[in-house]
Amino acid sequence: MTRLATPPHHGGLLVVQPLRHRRCAACRRGPLSLLVLEDGAPRCLRCADLGHLVFLRRGDTALTRRSREESTLSAVVVRFNRRKARYERQGVLVEEAALARAEARCLADAEARRRRRARDAKLRAAQDVRFTRAFAAEILRLFPGCPAERALAIATHASVRGSGRVGRSAAGRSLAEGAVVSAVVAGVRHVDTPYDQLLMSGVPRYEARRRIAGTVEAVLRTWEAGVEVRLTG
Repeated sequence: MTRLATPPHHGGLLVVQPLRHRRCAACRRGPLSLLVLEDGAPRCLRCADLGHLVFLRRGDTALTRRSREESTLSAVVVRFNRRKARYERQGVLVEEAALARAEARCLADAEARRRRRARDAKLRAAQDVRFTRAFAAEILRLFPGCPAERALAIATHASVRGSGRVGRSAAGRSLAEGAVVSAVVAGVRHVDTPYDQLLMSGVPRYEARRRIAGTVEAVLRTWEAGVEVRLTG
C-alpha cells in the first residue's frame, strides 16, 4: 500500500480529502471520500471514531466558527493542491446537533441585522426629511420670493442621499450659502429656462448656459426681492 504523506497541522484533528481512490487500512471500505491518516495509513471516519460527524464546507466563517464552538468533537478537512504543492483547508467536520445550534445562532444574528438595517434605514429617512426641510427653509431665507413648493422641490433634488449633488457635499450639509445658491441656480436652469432643450438640440453646455444666464439672473433677482415669478421660454 502506498503511504500518504502526512499534511502539516498545528494541533487538533485532521481529515483528508484524497485525490486518488483509497481504502481503509482497517476495514477495507472504499473508495474513501474522507480519511484519517494514522501512521501514514488511511482510516475511514468510522474506524477513526469520527463517523458521526457531518461535513461543513468552508465559506461561511461565522457558521464554521460557531459550529466548532458548539461541537465537543471536530476536525479540519484538507485537500492537497498539486499546482501549489500544499494542503488547503476545505471545511470542518462537526457534530450534527452542534451545526444545528450554530445555524440557529447565525439565523438569529441575521434577523437582528435585518432589524437593525430597517431601523437604520428609518432613521436615515427621518434625517433626510429634516435635512431637506432645513435646506428648503434656507432657500426661502435667501430667496423669500421663491414659491414654497419650488424651494422644497429644489431641496429634495439637491439632497438625495448618495446622489453626489451639491446638497450632499460638505458645504451643502452645513447649509453654506454658496451651496444653497448653487442648488437654486441649477433648479432654475432646468425648470425655468430652455436649457435642457438647448442641450438636446446639440448646443454645447457652456454656450447653453450663456444663452439662459439672463433668465436665471432675472428669476433669482425677483426671488431675492420677495416676489414670486413664473417665467417660461
